[in-house]
Amino acid sequence: MTAAAFNPQSPIGNQKSDEVVVSVRGLTKVFKDFWNRPKARAVDGVDFEVRQGEIFGLLGPNGSGKSTTIKLLLGLLNPTKGHIEVFGHSPRHVQTKSRIGYLPEESYLYRYLNSRETLDFFGNLFHLDKKDRDNRAEQLLDMVGLGRTQTRAVGEFSKGMQRRIGLAQALINDPDLVILDEPTAGLDPIGCREVKDLIIALARRGKTVILSSHLLSDVEDVCDRVVIYYGGKIQADGTLKELLAKPDSLRITTPVLSRETLEKVLAIIRHDISTGEVRVDNPTQNLESYFLDVVAKAKLAAQETSGAQSGARVAEYLRGSAGEKSAGEKVLKKLSLPPAAPTPNIAAGLAAPTADERKLAALAQPVAPAPQPENSAPQTEPAQPLDLSQAEKKLSSLLGGKK
Repeated sequence: MTAAAFNPQSPIGNQKSDEVVVSVRGLTKVFKDFWNRPKARAVDGVDFEVRQGEIFGLLGPNGSGKSTTIKLLLGLLNPTKGHIEVFGHSPRHVQTKSRIGYLPEESYLYRYLNSRETLDFFGNLFHLDKKDRDNRAEQLLDMVGLGRTQTRAVGEFSKGMQRRIGLAQALINDPDLVILDEPTAGLDPIGCREVKDLIIALARRGKTVILSSHLLSDVEDVCDRVVIYYGGKIQADGTLKELLAKPDSLRITTPVLSRETLEKVLAIIRHDISTGEVRVDNPTQNLESYFLDVVAKAKLAAQETSGAQSGARVAEYLRGSAGEKSAGEKVLKKLSLPPAAPTPNIAAGLAAPTADERKLAALAQPVAPAPQPENSAPQTEPAQPLDLSQAEKKLSSLLGGKK
């Protein structure tokens, strides 16, 4: 998957529902000193809800209460006052914690473990069996671009590479609620774009994401709804469309117009507008899009790099329930349908077909009629698709006689 294939302007289209995943009412946290005297009111009477499939942003300057709110949601801190529910339970409910993935602001990892051992350790905490741990670790390392550095100790990683392995450990348990605190800090622009596409892919699957970030462009690209903190209180909340729209002005975008047509349009507009500036300029792409395009061209020119690689696709077990079907059911379904070429898309998590899948697709295609001599009668019966029973026999032969 090349960076040029990303589309940062594509609509998110998350599958949101009415189910409330996180409910916060009157949340207050006051830190006290040694003598039990109030020292700082970090969170002050906060109310909000987060629904399933939503990407919810927490914004605010340093010390405004974002990280404290996250720790309260995780049960790492006790509220001074107020009520919190996560999946209908207290944040300290053990079964609820197993449904949460968390990437802290700083990557607290064991520096002498390598990438594979780190994911194996966290997978063991969720009681995943060894086969699942190994399978998920391989997929996640490829996804975050660390497949070639999995034997290096985490302590040798740069900050950006530590964020990548931190993101992988947050997803090892296939969580229903993902809480990300500054997930793109230290990442290069390609890594930032891939993390944002991953967040969108998780939300499309129905997972809920809470994102805290100081990079407002990241929040604007992915979030459905945001709250803005200041002084421990929520100063603004709503969808990005509601908060960012300017109802007192309009923007019109057209193809390039001739000078004569442009003058006519401007004359009509100025006739109806007594005050205010009318401006004409050329639209520009953002720097992120331009950067990704430059890097994609360098990759096509076979330029080498010793740094982190771009993730290939979203890990298979994070893509949905399709993987739960048996192999036989999936193969027979492919044989009964005409083959279609998949379009690469990292947000949708589509993988290129394997060699066996291409052979099976070829078996399922109708047999083309042989060319007829010029004087012979035309063939009237169309070619029939391969019967499933025959396909199953050929499949058995292809796989070495195993059914």
